[in-house]
Amino acid sequence: MGILNATNLVYIMGGFVKTIEISALSIICSIVVGTALALVRSYGPKPLRLLVAAYIELFRCTPNLLWILFIYFTVQGIDLFISTLAFTLFTSAVMAEIVRAGLNAVPTGQFEAARSQGFGFFTAMRHIILPQTFRIIMPALFGQCTTVIKDSSYLSGINVAEFMYTTNVVMAHAVSLDQVLLLYGFVFALYFALNFGISLLVRRYQRKIASA
Repeated sequence: MGILNATNLVYIMGGFVKTIEISALSIICSIVVGTALALVRSYGPKPLRLLVAAYIELFRCTPNLLWILFIYFTVQGIDLFISTLAFTLFTSAVMAEIVRAGLNAVPTGQFEAARSQGFGFFTAMRHIILPQTFRIIMPALFGQCTTVIKDSSYLSGINVAEFMYTTNVVMAHAVSLDQVLLLYGFVFALYFALNFGISLLVRRYQRKIASA
């Protein structure tokens, strides 16, 4: 039987699903945490701003893989929650800077108009400022999403059964170069299809915004 038989395909695709699960959860958590960090860094009291700035710089200036290994060895185990936590710690720092850039791009007149209408800080953020911010930063957010999906392959090094891990397990049974190339070609095709699909969404969104 070929290397991509039904049994192997089911096993490999289970890893692909795990990659999507980890990536999706990490992205959602990172956007929430990153937005909170960006708001604190932009509008919080000075001690908190300095603390958040230190957090962001710490994670932005160190490799993601380092933090994945740190979480793995300190927690002494790995599961969906821990995998998501490892990515969220790192990615939320990147998301925070993306959101902060978007906040800075919103015209100051929007803040003044919100105050003149009696909006409080949180109400203005929720209904006026953050919606505009996310429209501005959406392409950058999508770009970071593709980075998270690609970087999820790091988890194979700590035995998380994601896409690359399950592929490498099957790869161990390959008996020829053709089978190796077939497997890696299959992995390439799925990663490309997923990330290129996200890129198409970004382009469609940009065209929609430009024509609005």
